[in-house]
Amino acid sequence: MKAKRQKSNSQLLLEILEQGYQWKTWHGPNLVQSLRGVSARQAAWRPQPGRHNIWEIVVHAAYWKYAVRRRLLGEPRGSFALKGSNWFRRPAPGQGGETGEKAWAADRALLGQEHGNLRAAVAQYLKGKPAQRALRMIFGVAFHDVYHAGQIRLLRRLYEDKRAKV
Repeated sequence: MKAKRQKSNSQLLLEILEQGYQWKTWHGPNLVQSLRGVSARQAAWRPQPGRHNIWEIVVHAAYWKYAVRRRLLGEPRGSFALKGSNWFRRPAPGQGGETGEKAWAADRALLGQEHGNLRAAVAQYLKGKPAQRALRMIFGVAFHDVYHAGQIRLLRRLYEDKRAKV
């Protein structure tokens, strides 16, 4: 019987990153799965005034993928696609109707782009440095995705319950 080839720490870290974002997992929906089928209207809905919506969570997740990449590679601040940091008001003024669907698609694409950039940065980083140094950030961003995937699922359910009562 052949022994299974053991995965390197680098491979395992990249898999953990992908599981939180897009690979099928045992724990339930990951970030991409939690967004499947969400319209701009649903993404913009708030459970109460002043609470974050799905759309804002998506851009927030994109921002933190950028922040971790920047920290891993030692890049300067200020190169994120949007002005600001951490939480971004969404939808932005004037992003209603058809424009809203286009803007929502663009922000989901930004999340995908930032994830791809992060994955490439992690792979690059792990080629030259010990994985131990980056463990916290890589695990953290993967857990961040899973945490927000759960929030998105909850917001979707609350939105559906609200619509069913109307």
